[in-house]
Amino acid sequence: MSEEVKSENKIKRSASSRTRTRKPKRSQIPIGIAVLLIVIAIGVLLTIKSVNLGIFWFIGIIFGFILQRSRFCFTAALRDPSLTGGTSLTKAVLLAFAITSIGFTAIKYGAFIKGLPIPGQGFIAPVSFGTVIGAFMFGIGMVIAGGCASGTLMRVGEGFTMLMITLLFFIVGSLLGAYNYGWWKLNVILKGEPIFLPDIFGWAGAIILQLLFIGVLYLAADKWEKRKNNIK
Repeated sequence: MSEEVKSENKIKRSASSRTRTRKPKRSQIPIGIAVLLIVIAIGVLLTIKSVNLGIFWFIGIIFGFILQRSRFCFTAALRDPSLTGGTSLTKAVLLAFAITSIGFTAIKYGAFIKGLPIPGQGFIAPVSFGTVIGAFMFGIGMVIAGGCASGTLMRVGEGFTMLMITLLFFIVGSLLGAYNYGWWKLNVILKGEPIFLPDIFGWAGAIILQLLFIGVLYLAADKWEKRKNNIK
């Protein structure tokens, strides 16, 4: 028997041995059913106490499930183009921005033409140096931590230990930020001016400008991915 044949037989015996010793995977269906029943039971109890609590509970569960299955994460959308060259998630986020821009503009314009208070106007914050500081700190933090708020919560649900630590310090940072918010608002945030695009460009001009900007970013992301793939 030649050496090649002996070598092939040895590899086959080794593979067969690994196959025999490999433990069968344990079915997770019973665990999934048990978790589903617990989720429903908690939802029913919350609904009995308050209908809103029940609604929030089930919406949160559905939203978390969608995040987990889609792997949707703002961190990855901003990080992947630099690290891997992939922009699929980046383009998905931009499409989401475009759809929500159209939806929110329709809601706000509908209230405007009826002479009603425009929803969400109280959340138009001044653009100041605080915006730059906050964006830089948040961007650095979520890349190092490996997840933004939604991504962190989703991965904690999956059992990632490191993200549990991230969530702990996320809470600590939020508490510190809330405690010091008054100082930042008085000395930094209020130094800027609130910017509401329809006041500057009109309703049609504002939505067209925003969609054009998103479109340019989408094309740039697509071109970036093709360029990276060609290089590889």
